[in-house]
Amino acid sequence: MTEKARLSGDSPSPLGRNSPILPTTNPNLDSRYLPKAKSQVPASLYIVSWISISSAIILFNKWILDDRKFHYPILLTTYHLTLATVLTQAMARWTKVLDGRHKLRMTPQVYARAIVPIGVTFSLSLICGNLTYLYLSVAFIQMLKATTPVAVLLSGWLLGVSRPDLKVFINVSGIVVGVILASMGEVNFVLIGVLFQIGGVLFEALRLTLVQKLLTSEYKMDPLLSIYYYAPVCAVFNFGVALVFEVPSVTMEQIYHVGLPIFFVNGMIAFLLNFAAVSLIGKTSAVVLTLCGVLKDILLVVASILIWGTPISLLQVFGYSIALSGIVYYKLGYTAVRNLISDAGRQWSRRSGLRKAVLVGVIFLGLCFWLRGPGTPASPLDQDVPFTGNSNKRIMEDALEVGP
Repeated sequence: MTEKARLSGDSPSPLGRNSPILPTTNPNLDSRYLPKAKSQVPASLYIVSWISISSAIILFNKWILDDRKFHYPILLTTYHLTLATVLTQAMARWTKVLDGRHKLRMTPQVYARAIVPIGVTFSLSLICGNLTYLYLSVAFIQMLKATTPVAVLLSGWLLGVSRPDLKVFINVSGIVVGVILASMGEVNFVLIGVLFQIGGVLFEALRLTLVQKLLTSEYKMDPLLSIYYYAPVCAVFNFGVALVFEVPSVTMEQIYHVGLPIFFVNGMIAFLLNFAAVSLIGKTSAVVLTLCGVLKDILLVVASILIWGTPISLLQVFGYSIALSGIVYYKLGYTAVRNLISDAGRQWSRRSGLRKAVLVGVIFLGLCFWLRGPGTPASPLDQDVPFTGNSNKRIMEDALEVGP
């Protein structure tokens, strides 16, 4: 053996060259301490899932209530909440998905003081929101929903959750101006539908404010756990309202006209939205959540144009653009918006694929507006018949005929 071999410690084994080598580690023991592989699911999948499911349930509800002539939105909401109650109770009993509830000290007093009021306001927001589908288009509804951040801000001030701030109020005033412009450009403006949507926005704002005021950090919940607690209260309240206004007039023939399988699929999509929301919140940032909401609203407006031929005026496009810009600025702030614009500018200059995608999107939106028909008036003021007197009466009569 050479000197180099001996210095390296490479001495021959006393048992021979072919003897087995003893392991220096225990694979069975060490494997328990190895870091677990992280999920390889890209965040874009969660974003696409949430936008798709959220948009699908809105369009699905509109189709059932309007196209299938099932004019019972309170019963539809009651069914959604009852199914959510049954499924979450089953998950709590036989799975570990809702084990987070064990960390909450949910006493009967806390449930009555916090969960019940929030559940009632949640129920009222759902009722008003679904009633709106009987009178307004999906596109106009999404435009009116843009006022939700303003309503939440004012509700927080009135209930003492946050202190009034003139600077913040000026920031959100752009949202109000944009929605007013969009409403002025609406072709099929139905007052009762707008009032229902305003009611839905106000009740939703009140619900969010109560969540912030009554449920401290000790009772923070994800969307799925919230449904576990709120759904029973909402289902009971909704059923009481439906018992008075809709149950006496609904028939089994109307239910079969829609189809039991369709109702089942509709309810499951509504429930799956909670899973998508949990995944999106856990995998993305506040900036991504805000932009996802804006993108979803834009896609719903486009879908309304393509599916139902909803007429959209240029004034609405201009007003809604102002409202969406105001929402992004209010939720993210000046610094985040500035950084976002800078990043977008860098990506625009580096990636030709992004420029092509934007160009295709612009062309697609242009086609959507062109396909709605050249004969559609741009606004009620452009119609041959003045939007006063008999025309107002005729529109209200048509709206009441659509109701249950």
